[in-house]
Amino acid sequence: MSARKSAVPSPEAIARSQRQRLAAEEGVRAIADVERQGLEVRKNMARLRELRQAKEAADAAAAEAMPAPAPKKRARKSPK
Repeated sequence: MSARKSAVPSPEAIARSQRQRLAAEEGVRAIADVERQGLEVRKNMARLRELRQAKEAADAAAAEAMPAPAPKKRARKSPK
């Protein structure tokens, strides 16, 4: 007797095939989500960097506009 594969797949083979197909689809969705989240994070980082640089520039301009503080006089030590 020779063992031949039947042309009709078994229910187990069909279930396995469906699980593999679903896993592949979920993998594609997961990769797309990760890429989308990464893009959002990079956009937010760029926005925050621009805000920080603008604040630093404003702080530097404000510091230049203020007069330099006068040097403090040294207090004399009192004899004991």
